[in-house]
Amino acid sequence: MNRTEFIIATAIVLFVAFCLGWFANWLVHRFIRVSGSDVGELERMAQELHEAEETRDQAITYLQQREAELTNQLSQTEAELAATMEGLREARYEAEQMRSELENRRAG
Repeated sequence: MNRTEFIIATAIVLFVAFCLGWFANWLVHRFIRVSGSDVGELERMAQELHEAEETRDQAITYLQQREAELTNQLSQTEAELAATMEGLREARYEAEQMRSELENRRAG
């Protein structure tokens, strides 16, 4: 193969590589191209997603506040229950003492 044939063969190979690259580029842009109506729909979907995220954040905040309120209310109720149970114990103890004293007076 002389020099001229080598240059022609190299030129053909480079031209074929260029054509393949151009064709691949055309295919990629053909498949990823977004039309105007698709862009509008994507914008609308992005806005709806943003609104949904805001609603979710508000719901999470509300649930956290409600959980704190209920936890506080539960603590207060447990404290009241403990105080009531202690009062009931004391009342039962006093009633038992009075019964014992009454039985002692009747017996005595």
